[in-house]
Amino acid sequence: MPVPKDFRRFKYQSVRIDRCGRSIGRNSYWKLYAIENSWRIIIHSVLSVQISPTWWAVAVGPKKQRTLTSFRNQYLNNPLHASPGHHDIYLFFLSDLTKMLADYRNLFITVLSDIDQWIVRLETIRLPRNLVGHMNYPNTYDRQRIDTTYASLPGAFAQLNQNGITVLIP
Repeated sequence: MPVPKDFRRFKYQSVRIDRCGRSIGRNSYWKLYAIENSWRIIIHSVLSVQISPTWWAVAVGPKKQRTLTSFRNQYLNNPLHASPGHHDIYLFFLSDLTKMLADYRNLFITVLSDIDQWIVRLETIRLPRNLVGHMNYPNTYDRQRIDTTYASLPGAFAQLNQNGITVLIP
């Protein structure tokens, strides 16, 4: 099935916007969702073993914790909206997750030998992720980076399993 062309390059037709939205949802958004949430789980699983089950208080600086508390309070003050999750890692952006991997590389490399490649992969999808997250249309290169990163996820979980790390949902 052909990929729809970016609606912004043509005369307005609502059907073009709908086609683009469906294409992004069907081909890119769900993969980004899986990538980000998988890395939240991986970070939580590894740091729960390498630091402690209460790793968050140790690994996240006070300034970042204050920022995230502010985000959390916005949700608490608007209880009709869905919560981003019980653990504050669900408030992290992709760039925060990547920074956590880089900052604690010494702990991740013992169970994920290709952690450096993962940091690079995640950085290469940061801009495409922002495009999709802000309802813009990724180009072929961006979609390929997302696809390649998504396709690599099972390997990260396999390494965790091989190294005795139990996968824990935060």
